[in-house]
Amino acid sequence: MGKVWSLLFLMVPVLGVGVFLVAPAYGHWLPKDVSAHGHMIDHLFNFILWLTGGVFVATEIALFWFMWKYDAKRNPQAAKFTHGSHNVEVAWTLLPAATLLFIAIYQMNAWAQVKIFKPDMPATVEVTARQFEWRIRYPGPDGKFDTRDDLFTVNDMHLPVGETVLIDLKSADVLHSFFLPHMRMKQDAVPGSKIPMWVKIKEEGMYDLVCAELCGWGHYKMKGRVTAQSREDFDQWLAQLQAEQERTQEPEKPEE
Repeated sequence: MGKVWSLLFLMVPVLGVGVFLVAPAYGHWLPKDVSAHGHMIDHLFNFILWLTGGVFVATEIALFWFMWKYDAKRNPQAAKFTHGSHNVEVAWTLLPAATLLFIAIYQMNAWAQVKIFKPDMPATVEVTARQFEWRIRYPGPDGKFDTRDDLFTVNDMHLPVGETVLIDLKSADVLHSFFLPHMRMKQDAVPGSKIPMWVKIKEEGMYDLVCAELCGWGHYKMKGRVTAQSREDFDQWLAQLQAEQERTQEPEKPEE
């Protein structure tokens, strides 16, 4: 009976690895990357997955082998316990520490490109997270925020393709997480802080915008869309948005 249980135990890692291997063929994997920097994020993800996956498989095989070899029927003598080994303790402390240090160094270039080397340009759009929606603001024709011609939308962000765009992220209440899975972008929106994000989108299309931080009872419905379009279509959309807002505003009174 012990061998049966050991074989059942072995099926867990076998089926787990099998699912990971066949999932991409059925479309159950990462969403399509449409950003210029996404390949670096995907490379790090896959590298860490294979590294930890190799440790997982080796550990499970070792556990299976000990269950198979030392089952109770073949080894009637009671097991002897030990209080541990100082050398083993040192080894399994140093090896994970060295691995984590290697990963920290290995990912520095990707981190710098995505989080440190901010482009020297004005913000393209400002996003304010609020329970439970994304408030989006664009500068008007004057190119400045906090003026009368600012343009506003909710849960509907448009960005030009083929250009680096700078996003200023804020929160109006609690901690949220701005997540664009197709662009490999994820950043917490922290109350009281304005956090810059930047991206260059490669393909036109409509993509998901979701909150990846539990932010209250309505967290599940805090989602929007990002429309990536040509510069011409983007400018046309801004002009249309401006015309719609001007129709709802009172005319500015002339100075006396």
